[in-house]
Amino acid sequence: MPFLRAAGHRLEYRWIPPARAGAATLVFLHEGLGSAALWGEFPDRLAARTGSGALVYSRYGFGRSDPLAQQRTRNYLHDEALEALPAVLADRRIERPVLVGHSDGATIALIYAALAGAPVRGLVLEAAHVFVEDATIRGIERARAAYAAGTLRERLAPHHADVDATFRGWADVWLASEFREWNIEDVLPRVRCPALVIQGEDDQYGTIAQVEAIRDGVSGPVELMLIHGSGHAPHVDRAGLVLDATARFIARLEGSA
Repeated sequence: MPFLRAAGHRLEYRWIPPARAGAATLVFLHEGLGSAALWGEFPDRLAARTGSGALVYSRYGFGRSDPLAQQRTRNYLHDEALEALPAVLADRRIERPVLVGHSDGATIALIYAALAGAPVRGLVLEAAHVFVEDATIRGIERARAAYAAGTLRERLAPHHADVDATFRGWADVWLASEFREWNIEDVLPRVRCPALVIQGEDDQYGTIAQVEAIRDGVSGPVELMLIHGSGHAPHVDRAGLVLDATARFIARLEGSA
């Protein structure tokens, strides 16, 4: 993949050109242990269905982007949303994107839409977090145990330049005692664009309370999609269902533009 520079770091990215003029531009924001490559074929399939251009990139500390060199702070999601993401969009000359976020990436999308002061065409929010739940902590503790046992590390290692720094940079900040009070519900009313909110019913890192908080908090129109038989990654567990719903959502966005 080629690289761009944003907020002082070299980031890998992949660009899928649009198939038609005037199509929405999709920007994919991966989960807390994800990367551009770990989205798999989903961005390509969604771009093909919608004719959209798509930017898929790995944030600092993930994939083949610059490895994490220092401990993350409790403000790291705001930093990504308000410093790194604007720089990425400026580098690629993307305006009014549709942000497609998974987990941490969905939270970053919400913060950007609320606080960046730039127009957003729409949000696709999969397994977003707006506050810390006991279920979140239990899920991360289980992930840390799996990582220590070697199974999770073995799966992640081929996808990250420094897999240990990637894992610690995610797990340590979420499990820190001072992070338990992290909460972005107060900024949700400033989100005015349409949003598709997707959550697996068996999500191991969050409950329906996250979905309800987004539904009740944002000012724009919201579509909810709770997916039976899916965990934290519905675009993997129920790929066809999520692809269909997301493509329809993007078509409605373009129809109302």
